[in-house]
Amino acid sequence: MRFVEIGLLATPLLVFILWRVLAPTGGPPKPLVFGLVAGILAMGVLLLALWYQDAEPPNAAYVPARLENGRVIPGHMDRDAPPPSGPGSR
Repeated sequence: MRFVEIGLLATPLLVFILWRVLAPTGGPPKPLVFGLVAGILAMGVLLLALWYQDAEPPNAAYVPARLENGRVIPGHMDRDAPPPSGPGSR
C-alpha cells in the first residue's frame, strides 16, 4: 500500500524530469501533457479508493494497545463498540 503513496508523491517530480529531458528548449510535448492529465485523474481515483478502503464506520471505537499474558496486543478499531458516551461525545 505504501508503494502507491510513494508513487503518487514522486509522480510530479518524474513528470518534470521527463519534460526537461524530452523538451529542454520548447514547451512540453502533447503526449506528456496528455499523460500528465491522465496521471492526475488516476491519482484522484487512487486517493479516493485508498480513502474509502481505510475508512472506518462512524461508530467504530479505538481500542488502545494492551498487555495480555506477556504479549502486546496492538491497538485497533472495534467496529462493534457501543457509541461513546460522556462529556465531549456527540
